[in-house]
Amino acid sequence: MKLIFVAFCLLIAVIAARAQENYAANLIPNELLPYASAVVRNEEVSIEVKDLDNTIYRVKKAITVLNKNGDDLAHMVIWHDKSRTIRYIKGAVYNEFGMQTGKFSQSDFEDVSAIDGFSLFDDTRLMHYLPTVNIYPYTIAYEYEVHSKQSLIFEEWQPNPATGTAIEKSLFTFICKPEFRIRYKATNLPTGESIGTNAAGEKTYSWHIKGLKAVKQEPFSPYDKTYLSSVKIAPENFKYHGISGSFTTWEQLGKWIYDKLLVDRAAIPMETETRIKEITAGITDPKLKAKKIYEYMQQKTHYISIQIGIGGFQPFPASDVDKLNYGDCKALVNYTKALLKTVDIDSYYCIVKSGRQHKVSMLNDFASMDQADHVILCIPFKNDTTWLECTDQKMPFGFLSDFTDDRTVLACTPEGGKLLHTPKYTKEENVEKRSANFVLNDTGELTGNIETLFKGTDYDNREWMINDSRTDQLKDIKKIYPINNMEISKLEYKQDKSLKPVTTEDINLTAREYAAVSDGKYNFMLNSVNRIGRPLKSLRNRQNQVSITRGFTEEDEITYVLPKGYKLDSEPLNLNINKPFGKFTAVMAVKGNTLTYSRKFQLNDGLYDKDTYQDLVDFYQAIVDADEYNVTMVKSN
Repeated sequence: MKLIFVAFCLLIAVIAARAQENYAANLIPNELLPYASAVVRNEEVSIEVKDLDNTIYRVKKAITVLNKNGDDLAHMVIWHDKSRTIRYIKGAVYNEFGMQTGKFSQSDFEDVSAIDGFSLFDDTRLMHYLPTVNIYPYTIAYEYEVHSKQSLIFEEWQPNPATGTAIEKSLFTFICKPEFRIRYKATNLPTGESIGTNAAGEKTYSWHIKGLKAVKQEPFSPYDKTYLSSVKIAPENFKYHGISGSFTTWEQLGKWIYDKLLVDRAAIPMETETRIKEITAGITDPKLKAKKIYEYMQQKTHYISIQIGIGGFQPFPASDVDKLNYGDCKALVNYTKALLKTVDIDSYYCIVKSGRQHKVSMLNDFASMDQADHVILCIPFKNDTTWLECTDQKMPFGFLSDFTDDRTVLACTPEGGKLLHTPKYTKEENVEKRSANFVLNDTGELTGNIETLFKGTDYDNREWMINDSRTDQLKDIKKIYPINNMEISKLEYKQDKSLKPVTTEDINLTAREYAAVSDGKYNFMLNSVNRIGRPLKSLRNRQNQVSITRGFTEEDEITYVLPKGYKLDSEPLNLNINKPFGKFTAVMAVKGNTLTYSRKFQLNDGLYDKDTYQDLVDFYQAIVDADEYNVTMVKSN
């Protein structure tokens, strides 16, 4: 009887375990399916701080991918190096009915360098794995454990790391000794934290989510971390690569970076110091001195890509950069800072969150080391603060472009950290101004020239092609300008790298059959140089505010000399739209055999109510319609 009873209990346990691990897609609650490309079926994430140099990460997760848009969420990526080791990885793949179709372990992962190409580092690597499944839905369930020899940075908990992700259950637990103090910041969580003590007497903090619907992917949305869920944790006392420290404020964190990571890293060889003094001799304006030194650094060095947070936080010594002539963002900023100091120009090493799509600032109320991925330099001239991007060998002095503009950064100074704000390029400064003069002959052939000025963040709009071969330039420019049968006889670029930089593009061209000539009628597209092309899509039940990250102005003026003997046979285009988020005007006028077309499109940055989106759709549609306007002319009697 005892054996029967034990067998019965084992059977019940097996059935219960299988019931718990039933990943059949039809068990997903219907209310979680709208807008979802993937559903987190169950997630358990824990961070346990055993000691200041011993942190354990444990992850157990099952996610059902509903369509190909969710494949990225099934892609496992785990980084490791000499101080961060992967103890184990294991998992399985299930079909839509919850039946296991495969399993995997650490040996199935590809282990690749975290840095592409030439690198100062050779020990930072990525383990990654994506199941080869093309029948949807499918589920990937896995668990892994990672040990880290530091307690400065803890991975942010992001239960829904992207739009289109719904959550059945997700639990995050942070475990530490009672004396280990932390600060935390929870964002967009439906429930608060739970704080307690486990059986071992350790302090536990936990957050959980159940039944969270997916957030819809929407164009012109704010930065996704403002509406997705997350928990950030920062220590009060920590150890990083053997260096101890403590902080609760940005001031204290900046002081630690300056004292511990930047100390004794600024020495440069005497011959270099002598060279810097030689090239700046006779220059009395400190800003012009700094410009000369910056350009020297650009000519001498080149950039290699190592991201802050993976490649480490400490720059290589300035003497190493001087010798090797290369470095990452940290090393090149530290080197430039050292060069400036030789002529008594002080500057600040600043950590920043980079990115063109969204301008992400440091959180004013929460200091932590994981909010940056790049380093830039600030020179605090009196009443004329200047910012330098040290990783681009062609960037004009004092120009940040759209990679690090208009955001709060942490400046690391001898007195401590300071939150500063980088310059904002306004819609009046971000200008693409184009002037075209064309002649149309009786057969419809177009000849003429286009000159375009790029200013503000538009300055580097053509940077990607300026140094290309002539063949590639001609191929690319034909993709930019929508002119059929275009042949280019001249294509030149000039760059004014003064304090307000300008790129000039100059084109001479011909285009046969630009105008259609038939039965006494003459037809051609009015806007031959700058068209939007595709309108925005309408959305039902928009969830997010409308975010326009960066304002800009486009000005186009085209003059056509028309063939004689024709008169206008269509209503002249005359459009003027004025909205809170932007303005658009398109006006044509004919005088004699000269047609002039003026177009101005201005977009205003800012956050707008979600109901504004349809107005924005209509605005763009009106621009598309105006850009596609065709001029019709007929033979005059």
